[in-house]
Amino acid sequence: MASSQGSHGTVKPATHFDAEADAAALRKAMKGIGTDEAAIIHIVANRSNAQRQDIRLKFKLLFGRDLMADLHSELGGHLRTTVLALMEPKAVYDAQCLRNAMKGLGTDESVLIEVLCTRTNQEIKDIVAAYKTAFPGRDLEKDVMSETSGNFKRLLVTMCQGARDESPSVDHEKAKREAQELFSAGEKQWGTDESKFNFIIGSRSIPQLKATFDEYTKIAQRDIFSSIDREMSGDLKKSFKTVVQCAYSRPAYFAERLYYSMKGAGTDDSTLVRVVVSRSESDMVEIKQKFLELYHKTLGTMIEGDTSGDYRKLLLAIVGPH
Repeated sequence: MASSQGSHGTVKPATHFDAEADAAALRKAMKGIGTDEAAIIHIVANRSNAQRQDIRLKFKLLFGRDLMADLHSELGGHLRTTVLALMEPKAVYDAQCLRNAMKGLGTDESVLIEVLCTRTNQEIKDIVAAYKTAFPGRDLEKDVMSETSGNFKRLLVTMCQGARDESPSVDHEKAKREAQELFSAGEKQWGTDESKFNFIIGSRSIPQLKATFDEYTKIAQRDIFSSIDREMSGDLKKSFKTVVQCAYSRPAYFAERLYYSMKGAGTDDSTLVRVVVSRSESDMVEIKQKFLELYHKTLGTMIEGDTSGDYRKLLLAIVGPH
C-alpha cells in the first residue's frame, strides 16, 4: 500500500557477509549429536532475507544437503516455525501464509485481511507469482474467490490485482466529491452501498484516501472508522478498517496486531511470528515506536513475558533492543 519510504527494519544486511562461512557454521551447528540453537539464531537474525537465500544456495553447493530440510529436522516448536519463515523469500512466505489460511476446513479470514489489505502493489504481484510457483495448479485469486463470499470476496479480489493508485499527489476536489459519495452510500441511506466503499477504498492512493477520510469527517460529523463500525459487520468491516488504519498508519495497525496476539491468556503465536517476520526488514522500527505510544510498554517486554526459551531469544533478536 503506502510506500515504505521513511520506514526502517530492525533486521539489516550483514556488512561483512560471507555466505560460505555462514553455511559452514550452520552445518556445524546441526552436525552430530545435539543442535547449537544459539549459533543458528545468531546467523538467521543478523542476515537480510536476500543474504539468507544466498546461504541456502551455498549450503546445497557445499554439502549437497537441503538447508530447510535440515533445519526442519533439527529444530522444533515455534523456534522451527520462525526460523523456517525467516529463511523463505518474503513473497513465498506470504503466499504460504495465505495458503495455510485457506486449506482444509474453514478459512482464517484475519490472515487474508492482514496480508492482502496491507501490502504494496509490487508485493501483491510478487505474492501472486510466488503462490502459482509454490502451489502448482493453484491460483491465488481463484482460491480467495472459492473461500470467501459477498462484498468481502469482492474487496479481496480487488486487493489481489495489486493495482492501487500509488501516485503521491492529492486531488482535493476529488477527495471532497468521493467523501460525499461514501457518505451518501452509507450513513445517509438505509442499507449501505458497499460497492462504492469497495471501489474508493480499494483503488485510491494512500494520500488520496487520507484526504478523503478527512473530508468525510467534516461531512458526516464522525470519522470513517465509526461509520464503518455502524454500517458494516464481520470480515468486510475488519477489512475496510484495516485499509483505513493503514492509510493513517501502517505501523499502528501492525502494533495492534502484535498487541492482541499476546494480550490476555495464551498467545496467538502464528500472528506473532507472521508479523515479526514479515515486517522485520520494512517498518519494525516504526511498529515498535507505535507499540510503545499505544500500549505504554515496549514490544520486547511483552514478547519477553509471553514467550520462552530459544523462540523468545530469536524473536527478541529480530525486534532488536528495547
